[in-house]
Amino acid sequence: MTERLKVVGANVPRHDALAKVTGRARYVADLPCEGAWIGGALWSRTPRARVRNIFFGPDFDWSRVTVITARDLPGPNEVHMIKDDYPILAGNEISYYGQALALVAAPDKQTLEEAIAAIHPDLEELPPVLTVEASLAQEAVIWGEDNIQAKYRIDHGDIETAFATSDVIVEETYRTHHQEHLYLETNGMLARPGTDGGVIVEGSLQCPYYVARALAHALALPLEKVVLRQTETGGAFGGKEDYPSALAIQTALLALKSGKPVRMVLERREDINVTTKRHPSVIRHRTGVAHDGRILAAEIDILFDGGAFSTMSPVVLSRGVLHSWSAYRLPNARILGRALATNTAPNGAFRGFGAPQTVFAMERQMDRIARELGLSPLDVRRINLLKAGDTLPCGQVLRSAYADLVLDRALALSGYESKHSRKQEEDRVLRGVGVSVFLHGGGFTGAGEEKIAGRAAVEVAEDGIVEVLVSSTEMGQGAATVLPQIAAEVLALPAWKVRHPNPDTSRVPDSGPTVASRTTMMVGKILQGAAEDMRAALTAEVAKTAGTSPESIVWENGRLSAGDSDLGSFEEFAQRYKQEHGKSLRGEATYDPPPDCQWNEAEYRGDAYKDYAWACDVVEVEIDTDTLELRVPRVTSVVEIGKAIHPMLAEGQIIGGTLQAIGWGAMEDVKMEKWRYRNNSVSTYIIPTALDAPDFTVEIAETPSPFGPWGAKGLGELPMDGGAPALAAAVDDALGVFATELPLTSDRLHALLRQRRK
Repeated sequence: MTERLKVVGANVPRHDALAKVTGRARYVADLPCEGAWIGGALWSRTPRARVRNIFFGPDFDWSRVTVITARDLPGPNEVHMIKDDYPILAGNEISYYGQALALVAAPDKQTLEEAIAAIHPDLEELPPVLTVEASLAQEAVIWGEDNIQAKYRIDHGDIETAFATSDVIVEETYRTHHQEHLYLETNGMLARPGTDGGVIVEGSLQCPYYVARALAHALALPLEKVVLRQTETGGAFGGKEDYPSALAIQTALLALKSGKPVRMVLERREDINVTTKRHPSVIRHRTGVAHDGRILAAEIDILFDGGAFSTMSPVVLSRGVLHSWSAYRLPNARILGRALATNTAPNGAFRGFGAPQTVFAMERQMDRIARELGLSPLDVRRINLLKAGDTLPCGQVLRSAYADLVLDRALALSGYESKHSRKQEEDRVLRGVGVSVFLHGGGFTGAGEEKIAGRAAVEVAEDGIVEVLVSSTEMGQGAATVLPQIAAEVLALPAWKVRHPNPDTSRVPDSGPTVASRTTMMVGKILQGAAEDMRAALTAEVAKTAGTSPESIVWENGRLSAGDSDLGSFEEFAQRYKQEHGKSLRGEATYDPPPDCQWNEAEYRGDAYKDYAWACDVVEVEIDTDTLELRVPRVTSVVEIGKAIHPMLAEGQIIGGTLQAIGWGAMEDVKMEKWRYRNNSVSTYIIPTALDAPDFTVEIAETPSPFGPWGAKGLGELPMDGGAPALAAAVDDALGVFATELPLTSDRLHALLRQRRK
């Protein structure tokens, strides 16, 4: 493109804003559907048991409802994911509290509740496995042959020699906990029997084709008989990547058996009890260092709690392993990652996707090394920062690296060096400041993008508006604005003349799921190609009609011209194209893999990601010495993302993701009472509110990448990675206690102070 960028890089109005602020946007619970029944489930109240039988109370009139158990399934009892180990309904065995035993559809809520209360399972309870340590010790084998759902290993360099020549060896174990997504809208689905024997399902979700394929697999239907439509989605954060497949199948089963539309929307307590969470982790670091702080050898052992079934654990663990070095050079390393089964609800996708856990451990280990050597945290980081040309432990040679750029800018903007280790004031509030440097790979790991071979299209609709046809979903992050910006830039149209309809699998091509910080970077690049395809087709038509060469056609402000002659508007030519060809003007493109990126899945080596985004967080804390109440008054975040397609939305992603990370680090404490979530409501699960939000200073650094549209890289997950370790470092600076476990609640700070006094 030779024209100056006019839409890309501009803060155009959000395309979905007006409908949402006026209440016109319809979520799955709002969809009109005459005669729809209500779906529900009988959830297990025990974590592990054999199912002897399920009895149906004789005092209830079962002709009033539709009931389904595992014996009634038309296809395999499995939700198709990475590994097909997740049952639609518990069959012979219950594996976690909250597992669905039976499904019920009824014409009203009261009848539904009466029917569920009349179902009585006969169970033989078994001792549950509730921790990764118990699972690793095989106190009981509850998954496969050894409870290991996934395993990855990386060996790099000569680790034994490097440890032998190290001046100091630093060892520590770090623990992270569950985190609840707590999206505004709970999971919900509406299913209708199709006229052709198929099914139409609408719902709140991230990944339309994941759900469509899971439906086809479970219902024993060809994919063309399954139509999946995304409704307005009130937040997801990864929590609507995996679970919607299970809920869609359950709702569709009820609709097909009853012959009626069925809507199944989870209550908040149900949603928290039964849906996936962030994987808890136990991560052991053993690091050999020189006296000046240089890392010579690193051994990292990573355990993730996968819950009862694997869902997304293999890929979450993979990304965790491949981000375990954070932004630092490890010349000799041995990294082992394992995801283990426990009798708790399955854990799955969550913003950051495994990286927040391993980045927390690595950043804390850098602070531990600084403590051991009597060096500043900055000195240890600077001497080990990755630079262009360095080789990662997985064998990838970095084409570019911006760790030093983001660190220097964040230090300058925050005044970190004047605040760190300062003398405390004579008052009841202690202050501290901490820093973290981190990276996040954009797109799927390894050859994942090549396997998906994502496709995108653009097409002129009846009203003359260009529609972006992709399976990427809007879930609050801004895709419905950013993707039209990309197409509008190519077509020289104002942003409002391009729209992104909610995906419908009967209409949009499969461009892959809305995950892995890939929507703008990967799908946006394919979409750019589709828009260029449309532009080239129309340019050729116009040039032929005007009797000139395609090279002489200029696109600007929605009009086409040649030399001094205005030839007409885009809409006019698009309408003429349809009249002459009998079809709408359309452009298409498929993912074009870069030839110099290679990945060997068998050896788990190569270019793990096409490119990385980089960031540095500086977090400041204030701690009340009487109550140990923790406040975060200020956060400085410098983020390098190649190119900000919409700077204001990008800044919003940085602030929102960082606040979510601080919530995970400071207050989001999932309370487990034996095997169930105790704080399973909005009133008891505490997240940051507007009153808890710090003053943010955000700077976006732009160093364009060749792998994204106009140089854009992935952003959505990156901000989740650095807030918690920077917070822990700030607490260390304020209180002089070294935290190895999250969250840093007042109780935990009190325990750390007691431990220090001992």
